[in-house]
Amino acid sequence: MFSSLSHAELGEPEKEDLTFGFIKLTDMAPIAIAYEKGYFEDEGLYVTIEAQANWKVLLDGVIDGRLDGAHMLAGQPIAATMGYGTKAEIITPFSMDLNGNGITVSNEVWKKMKPGLAKDASGKPVHPIKADALKPVVEQYNAEGKPFKMGMVFPVSTHNYELRYWLAAGGIHPGYYAPHKGDTSGQLDADALLSVTPPPQMPSTLESGTIYGYCVGEPWNQQAVFKGIGVPVVTDYEIWKNNPEKVFGITAEFAKKYPNTTIRLTRALIRAAKWLDDNNNGNRPEAVKILAQSNYVGADYDVIANSMTGTFEYEKGDKREVPDFNVFFRHHATYPYYSDAIWYLTQMRRWGQISDDKSDDWYKDLAKKVYRPDIYQAAAESLIADKLIGKDEFPDFAQETGYRKPQKHFIDNIVYDGTQPNAYLSKFAIGLKAGDRL
Repeated sequence: MFSSLSHAELGEPEKEDLTFGFIKLTDMAPIAIAYEKGYFEDEGLYVTIEAQANWKVLLDGVIDGRLDGAHMLAGQPIAATMGYGTKAEIITPFSMDLNGNGITVSNEVWKKMKPGLAKDASGKPVHPIKADALKPVVEQYNAEGKPFKMGMVFPVSTHNYELRYWLAAGGIHPGYYAPHKGDTSGQLDADALLSVTPPPQMPSTLESGTIYGYCVGEPWNQQAVFKGIGVPVVTDYEIWKNNPEKVFGITAEFAKKYPNTTIRLTRALIRAAKWLDDNNNGNRPEAVKILAQSNYVGADYDVIANSMTGTFEYEKGDKREVPDFNVFFRHHATYPYYSDAIWYLTQMRRWGQISDDKSDDWYKDLAKKVYRPDIYQAAAESLIADKLIGKDEFPDFAQETGYRKPQKHFIDNIVYDGTQPNAYLSKFAIGLKAGDRL
């Protein structure tokens, strides 16, 4: 259905007036830029962009048609199609970014962690900081009858899986889900209790002492630094280098009903992502100014710029170069790889959201249903034909399988090969493996 077309050959959009949803996070940037730079209009699309209260409201909006598409957690289209939570066929033709999250702890917890950390010549902590340094703190709190509570943004969010991955790599059990028993708390057998907190509320929830740490996207880690209420200890770039983060989600029905519109909106988003990374992030200050507007992220320019312009501040004054903290186009960031979808599915199985064993083919088939590189390729090839983006800036479509090469850059040095999900799951000391059922 989605074959290679140039702009001239592309049909007119079947639906011109569109409403897209987003959550107030830095990584919604491709939508804002596609709007502000006129890329949507170039495609004959007249787009309204609306902030949503939380991820559930956003997903429901796409399912019931109030929204035509949205900035989504990568796990949302997968979970919805699988029927975990709300059942609906959601697809993604476009991956929105790589990296962009961090894990922040309260000042009190940091004070307990810091003495045990290795220091560099200037006396600053050596990064990455592993959860091994947090383990004695969690044990102390639990011994004192204070459950160690942490926040993440949604049960099928990257943040949940990254926080769990980091904790488990340091010997801290983040708990299991048991949906077949009606338990969706994710806290069975847990050393640290993870629960949902909406991103903009993370800093105030930490400050009030309700939680002792959290995993969230920007600008809410840097906000803790600016407010002096917490310290980001690790970024997701350090947990899994160049990990996929958000996607653009639409219903499978929308793509079927409006194929030209789908290719055109994907073209606009690809152009926006490229603009965000062009000139070695040279456009980022302008992007930050746009995102700081109250109708987008609505945080202070300096807070957003702290991570968006290639740096990241850990402790106050400990600002380090992290040029790839937010990646929107480099490293083929926009291509929807099946292996990215499968990684999320392995973590859903690892922590019990998928109750029973599944074959490798089951993982691959579900990934193919949700992630749609065919739509992406049609959009990309039309951009190449129109000489808007060079062929060398995209994957080699003739050779592309949809699977990244085995990825080695994880904090625990475990290698991930998306073609072998069950073999991957067997490598973890903590988590469900083949044959396990709660």
